[in-house]
Amino acid sequence: MLKRLLVALAAAAILVAGAAIAAAIQPGQAVGQEADDDPGGGQRFKGDFGDGGFGQHREPPLEVKKMLNEIDPANVERSIAKLVSFGTRNTLSSQTDPNRGIGAARDWLFDEFSRYAADSDGRLTVELQGYTQAPSTGIPVPTVITNVVATLHGTQPESANRYYVVSGHYDSRCGQTSNGTCDAPGANDDASGVAAVLELARVMSKRPFDANIVFMAVAGEEQNLYGSRRFATLARAANLDIQGMFTNDIVGSSVGGSGIRDPYTVRLFAEGVPTNETTSEANTRRSVGGENDSPARQLARFVKEVAENGSTRMNVEMIYRRDRFNRGGDHIPFLEQGYRSAARFTEPNEDFDHQHQDVRVEDGVQIGDLLEFVDFDYTARVAGVNLAALAALANGPSMPANVRITSNLSYDTDLRWNPSNDPDLAGYEVVWRTTTEPEWTHTIPVGNPELIGGLVRVTLENMSKDNFFFGVRAVDRDGNRSPVVFPRP
Repeated sequence: MLKRLLVALAAAAILVAGAAIAAAIQPGQAVGQEADDDPGGGQRFKGDFGDGGFGQHREPPLEVKKMLNEIDPANVERSIAKLVSFGTRNTLSSQTDPNRGIGAARDWLFDEFSRYAADSDGRLTVELQGYTQAPSTGIPVPTVITNVVATLHGTQPESANRYYVVSGHYDSRCGQTSNGTCDAPGANDDASGVAAVLELARVMSKRPFDANIVFMAVAGEEQNLYGSRRFATLARAANLDIQGMFTNDIVGSSVGGSGIRDPYTVRLFAEGVPTNETTSEANTRRSVGGENDSPARQLARFVKEVAENGSTRMNVEMIYRRDRFNRGGDHIPFLEQGYRSAARFTEPNEDFDHQHQDVRVEDGVQIGDLLEFVDFDYTARVAGVNLAALAALANGPSMPANVRITSNLSYDTDLRWNPSNDPDLAGYEVVWRTTTEPEWTHTIPVGNPELIGGLVRVTLENMSKDNFFFGVRAVDRDGNRSPVVFPRP
């Protein structure tokens, strides 16, 4: 009883306060020079910055609120019901049967995305990204694995190679991963995530965004993350600048196996130490800290700031893990490929009777991942969290590049970074917190200082880098912010 009360109190405590940039800032020149090791010059700021100033839990802009209001739980329900109707979507099931199996689900998803594309004024394009997977983990025979990929192309030339990816996996399984014939409805795992992605594509494709957004339904997740690994590998080979990736996996129920009901919270899993951290990077991290300041953690903090508010009616619970305990999901291949800003959305309390199970009744209890256990309103709200975050990312400025902190002995802290080439850049903010705080607590608007040696340089007087963590983010003329970048020596 106490646990339920605590959950209810936590869900009701969502903050909705907004924030504005504290000083007027003007656009400036942009060049692409690498940051150097010379700390000289730069704009100086006094170290007495008061008790706050970080704009957490911002209400979204009016256009984003309109999009949130267009998300329809009835559409979510129809999509999940349709995916369940294919009987099984196991990666090893039929690819040619028009009514049952993963091939029928693939074709329906392609048609749905194509329908949205027809109403997008040419902004949304759809493709089938398939390949033949040789026998490997979970794949006993050569098997075609196909992702259904819809790309909403951005309108800002300077952001032509900047991408944000959101995915769910449309394959399902029963008790045995390699059983391609058993009933595997997969209503929650992961028709719920795919339905959220479909609804995002339907709503967002009607609007222009600065950067590109990829809406994707992947296959082969249950076997070994094959579909997402294929996409991430091809993206790296094409040198796509993927600055954020979300997978939505098991986002369909507000009631856990323990009976706890929490319809207003979604977990966001974000790793600390990067999956592909090099030995040199590890040595630096051990020397200066930053275990809690990976790009994935900065992305999670960004989501909490822009998507936890009265408009989404959701609490974003950051979990400081790459995924659930000893488990994985489709964001991991992106992390492995060096796309470090990747994270996973999952419902707050899972029910293991409703995932990876043969459909049956056992001791009077219904087992299986069935439609009747999905909360469509909850899934729609999770889609809203994704939408608020994606809109803020794709319409906001790119993250500052090559952000560095000088290693010289000083009572001040010197920061420098490459200037942005975003055409609507207004300036930058330096954020900071004490080393024991989990989230950024203070903001210092630094404007757009005159470049010195082709770099932006800022000095924070009487703020020792021994005692604080710092970050830098860009701000555009509409007040949109980028995720924070944690500086390295």
